Amino acid sequence: MDQRLVGRSGLSVSRLGLGTMTWGRDTGADEAAAQLAAFADAGGTLVDTADVYAGGDAERLLGRLLRDTVSRPEMVVATKAVLTPHGPRSRNASRRSLISALDASLHRLGLDEVDLWQLHAFDFDVPLEETLAAVDTAVCSGRAVYAGVCNYAAWQLAAAGVWQRSAPGRVPIVSAQVEYSLLARDAEREVLAAAEHVGAGVLAWSPLGRGVLTGKYRTGIPADSRAASPHFSDFVAPYLDERSRRVVESVTTAAEGLGASPLAVALAWVRDQPGVSAAVVGARTHVQLKGALQAEELTLPVEIREALDDVSAPD
Repeated sequence: MDQRLVGRSGLSVSRLGLGTMTWGRDTGADEAAAQLAAFADAGGTLVDTADVYAGGDAERLLGRLLRDTVSRPEMVVATKAVLTPHGPRSRNASRRSLISALDASLHRLGLDEVDLWQLHAFDFDVPLEETLAAVDTAVCSGRAVYAGVCNYAAWQLAAAGVWQRSAPGRVPIVSAQVEYSLLARDAEREVLAAAEHVGAGVLAWSPLGRGVLTGKYRTGIPADSRAASPHFSDFVAPYLDERSRRVVESVTTAAEGLGASPLAVALAWVRDQPGVSAAVVGARTHVQLKGALQAEELTLPVEIREALDDVSAPD
């Protein structure tokens, strides 16, 4: 698998990342082990998790697999903090909360440091300077190697990135994780430009349009799909509309012409968009993940990229 530098940093990651949002809940230990082994065998290095995934069980499971299934030095481990769904606040980016969350993540992962520590969301209740000072502490203390943000609006990303690069000793923001796919192109309005301005590489989450771009929902909702899951049905529902259906049909037509799967076409499109360092794919089973790994063999012809650009263009 090809490796790419993340933004204007020395961090190198595989251009396809492995997401772990379902690990420890919908994806058990055996399936997760099979996924991680297949991903590593294909040359994948970036594994993305978060402290809130499955209430911390995703990190615990990943930690065990990093010891038992793959070689830790070959993996780029990324995790997140800020969200506090079971506390008095839905998010907390204070220095105290962030450092405590990072220490808890390291304990669950069984690691001394993570390669990429990300702020999961913007916290309007805490001064940005305090939040970013905690990032500096995390890296300078050896708990993290690089820092990034997730789900930041363009102005939030620009403010954080410029602040960190405005004085010696501050830790640069090297990555910006954002939802990006043929069904979710709002990032193109301003976020991608902000990321380029501050030197952050884009990590695209849900590059398959929350699973809709695989074509699995063309004739209904499969019983074993996320749309049928009690904790993911609301997550998928926004992309089961008429506009999305037209995009999915175009992706399917392109896939038939290329002798590829709709999944591979949709993934190759976002993976090779300007500014994207990696597309992060979360699969429920290792069979699904192997389908995503086959996208490595596909590069979309210019004519097909342009046709998909047109049919999926945001309003």
